[in-house]
Amino acid sequence: MAGKILVYGSYGYTGDLIARFAKEDGVDIVLSGRNTERLRAQAERYGCDFVPADVSNPDSIRSALRDVDVVSHCAGPFAHTYEAMAQACLDTGTHYTDITGEAEVYEGLWAMDAEAKRAGIMLLPGTGFDVVPSDCLAAHLKSRCPEATHLELAFRGRVGGVSHGTAKTMAQNVHRGGTIRRDGRLEQVPTAWNTRMIDFGDGRPAHCMTIPWGDVVTAYRSTGIPNILVYTGVPQKAARTLRLARPLLPLLGMGPIQNMIKKRIEAGPAGPDDEARATAHNELWGEARAADGQTAVSRMRTPEGYTLTARMSLIIAQEICKGRYMPGFQTPSTTYGKDLILQLPHTERIDA
Repeated sequence: MAGKILVYGSYGYTGDLIARFAKEDGVDIVLSGRNTERLRAQAERYGCDFVPADVSNPDSIRSALRDVDVVSHCAGPFAHTYEAMAQACLDTGTHYTDITGEAEVYEGLWAMDAEAKRAGIMLLPGTGFDVVPSDCLAAHLKSRCPEATHLELAFRGRVGGVSHGTAKTMAQNVHRGGTIRRDGRLEQVPTAWNTRMIDFGDGRPAHCMTIPWGDVVTAYRSTGIPNILVYTGVPQKAARTLRLARPLLPLLGMGPIQNMIKKRIEAGPAGPDDEARATAHNELWGEARAADGQTAVSRMRTPEGYTLTARMSLIIAQEICKGRYMPGFQTPSTTYGKDLILQLPHTERIDA
């Protein structure tokens, strides 16, 4: 396969999983990040080339990307790193992918659409969970209900766990409330703004609340549906507690409290171990509704989130190296179709 893939932030939890799967699959990658010693040890473990680089140093990151076809950007929180990485990609003609789920990152990259088209590169954030399965589900629902005006998506994880990076991103945004799309525009709403009971396929409806996930941006780009809500499964008592705590949530955004939270996160496990990932899975649900009352409901079951992210990130990077890409800001489904997610083993989609 022609092409060169650079994994930036490769020694983080998900970056290391990508490197591990790349070795298993015989995919050549280049490891990158700020810490030379960690890179060297990782490169010896997987038999990869490596190049130290700092995304906050434009010359450094441009040098690392100079001869690279695509970067898989894994160093979050992405709200702090995506712009510098994307700008370096524009400068070097490198295709940009990342594993974010942050709505503000998708919005920021969408704003670079014209620049990316002029540079002939693709900006494709969210090559894992979030948003590949939910984006493919949204596109599938749009195909079933072409005149849809409202889209609701939901997910829940079954067992598993979260990595340090995911936990830090959640902590960073916990005080910011929620985000929905109403009449084509993003709108800020309070935390746990709406709730509903959702049947993920087992006949036992789960309590879910709205969250500010990136699908409010990507699903709109993919489908054009102007009203979008995203939910996750949360116990009713927990959602009630979050509502009651709304006046106090801004305190969690203060520097000292953020630092304390992040130190506690670092003290915990790096992420789910192999056994936890092997036994976990994710469940998704989606509903599209048209003004005339037509409704389509579909469900999906996928592998555990980090396994999905690492596998799908490699699949997409290899597709780009084969010349299969579309310049500009894209989503997984706009580039590779609504059935992209079905390439992963143990993935199924069921229409109600």
